[in-house]
Amino acid sequence: MKKKVFIKLLCISLMSFCFLKVEQVQSLVPYYYLPTIKNLKKESLSISKSAYQLLYFGQYKEGLNLAKLAVKINQTDEKLWLILAEAQVANKLYEKALYSLENAKKINSNNSEIYFAQSNIYFKISQLKKAKNALERGLKIEPNNHKAIFQLGNIFLIEKNYSKAINLFDKSVKVKPDFWQAINNKGLAYFEKNNIDLSIKLFEKAISIQDNAEPLLGLASCLRIKNIELALELAKKALTKDPNYVDYNYRKEQLWGENLQTSTKILLQNDQIKQDVILAKSKINWSS
Repeated sequence: MKKKVFIKLLCISLMSFCFLKVEQVQSLVPYYYLPTIKNLKKESLSISKSAYQLLYFGQYKEGLNLAKLAVKINQTDEKLWLILAEAQVANKLYEKALYSLENAKKINSNNSEIYFAQSNIYFKISQLKKAKNALERGLKIEPNNHKAIFQLGNIFLIEKNYSKAINLFDKSVKVKPDFWQAINNKGLAYFEKNNIDLSIKLFEKAISIQDNAEPLLGLASCLRIKNIELALELAKKALTKDPNYVDYNYRKEQLWGENLQTSTKILLQNDQIKQDVILAKSKINWSS
């Protein structure tokens, strides 16, 4: 009887020892979190949003690094490639940005934003024909995008096809009536066509929507002969709002034609605005 009790106790002890060993072994095995594909995709979207925010606040290199990481995690979402392309453009990596957009196109060739982004890059590197083709392709998908219509008008403005440019600016304004940039650029086009009176009305309308330096100086240049006092007042206000408009090259970047450039140059040589011009130039030099 004692022998049976002893054997029973021994068995209980051995079982307890085994359970203890199992618990000890389990406590030494590390736990790994293996994210699912769904979680990885969700994380990549979060990273891309952070990248976009960094770009918005001018942190271009940091934004680029995050955009690269987002695409590395998930290469099957064209929106991530679009954000990467935007980050690459911000860092002036235009060829790489075009490559990213081609990858986005392979995923979804019906996303109009891809073609509009391509056009923006081609425009920056002065490949206007490719920029035009990309815009036209995007507008087939999204025909009422007022910004894309406006940009297509700008290309015709550069090419001095003023009638075509004006038609596109009109179309853009029909989509968005308060789009003052298109109204302003109609004023630029009509000035080159020597229709100064219509330019005046258009610049005035643009100002009524947005009291911006560009239509202010455009209107001033239109009024240079008719009303020099008002012209000088408007020009001073424009240079105060944005000193960059004192510079010929900057105005050229804003697509000002030679007729308007000549009129503006004469206006800014007036002795009554001399100090304002000097101050504007000093502000540009200081900021650069």
